Amino acid sequence: MSNNGQIPHDRSLDNSLSLMQEGYLFINNRVERYQSDLFEARLLGQKVICMTGENAAKVFYDSERFQRNGAVPKRVQKSLFGVDAVQTMDGESHIHRKLLFMSLMTPPHQKRLAELTMEQWQASTRRWEDADAIVLFDEAKEILCRVACHWAGVPLQESEVKERAEDFSAMVDAFGAVGPRHWKGRRARNRTEEWIRGIIEDVRAGKLKAEKDSALYAMAFHENLDGSKLDTQMAAIELINVLRPIVAIATFITFTALAMHEHPEYKERLHSENDGKYFEMFAQEVRRYYPFGPFLGARVRKEFIWNHCEFEEGMLVLLDIYGTNHDPRLWKNPTEFQPERFTEWEGSLFDFIPQGGGDSGKGHRCPGEGITLEVMKASMDFLVNKIDYEVPDQDVTYSLVKMPTLPESGFVMSTIRKI
Repeated sequence: MSNNGQIPHDRSLDNSLSLMQEGYLFINNRVERYQSDLFEARLLGQKVICMTGENAAKVFYDSERFQRNGAVPKRVQKSLFGVDAVQTMDGESHIHRKLLFMSLMTPPHQKRLAELTMEQWQASTRRWEDADAIVLFDEAKEILCRVACHWAGVPLQESEVKERAEDFSAMVDAFGAVGPRHWKGRRARNRTEEWIRGIIEDVRAGKLKAEKDSALYAMAFHENLDGSKLDTQMAAIELINVLRPIVAIATFITFTALAMHEHPEYKERLHSENDGKYFEMFAQEVRRYYPFGPFLGARVRKEFIWNHCEFEEGMLVLLDIYGTNHDPRLWKNPTEFQPERFTEWEGSLFDFIPQGGGDSGKGHRCPGEGITLEVMKASMDFLVNKIDYEVPDQDVTYSLVKMPTLPESGFVMSTIRKI
């Protein structure tokens, strides 16, 4: 019997429609309305606890209290993550699989990806100089698709780059979507899984050579705790879980260009200081300030009480990512873009959670954060120090209702010249 009378209950019979209508602000709007860090709601007919803030994140990432198995809806698995992928695992098998991902995200791998990213940006400049204008988001998707596949050892013909990049992007776009956008993501995942399965099969059959330190080799020959190999489908899913997030950095790069455009004084400082530390602070503030993931879900492993709230076994709990990154108790003037705020930041695992919180080695925090930062910094260096461009009139607003979101225009650049 629940005694959640002590925490606010949202009055709607079901909040699913409100969630679609309010997007990133769904949890935060109610946190403000009820003046409470957590409240109970109903989503798709089930009771859900929604919560926000640093303390909520600490509880959410306690693996004694929460599990990921059963938390990711099948519709999200069938578009974004893949069915039964690493994001849905728990316990020792999760840690074992996570170590596989961590081994591919080390500083040398991060550095290599950053170098490949700069090479690809510079290779695009000549074509851009001849064009009237380019859409940065579209270019970034294709560049990062080339980079990800090259780095991972996945063969990719130039003629298929556009289609593959679009498919990776469609999987991400389907996350918060219903209707056509969702089904587009499902079709994109099916096509991509079929493509990558064929490559894994060719590697295992000896028809295609994979370099030993590549992601392709790692996934093709990874052994589970019992010594068995991943089946072909799961190997393909997990390889896509390495490639897709790299292509998704295109969103952060687009928001980076928008931040430079809206704050030319910071762009000037990036140019004059050309300092790795300031580049990192700027990249972190882009990840904090602009919307990326709205929230994350987990299920209660065993009943417990926290903050006068009874968390019942099996209950779905949502942690507000966007709201925590804009929490005025954690961030001074959270609605202002200020890279300097990261000067004193000490790297807490729970106050800054653009790609999830907790320890990436042991828990569910994204192991690719280092890659995200290095690819962003290489892209910033390119935009600031390698080209000149103009930003024509366009709609750069972004919706906090659409999940995931992006500047409406995709960020158009014109009159591009190599420096």
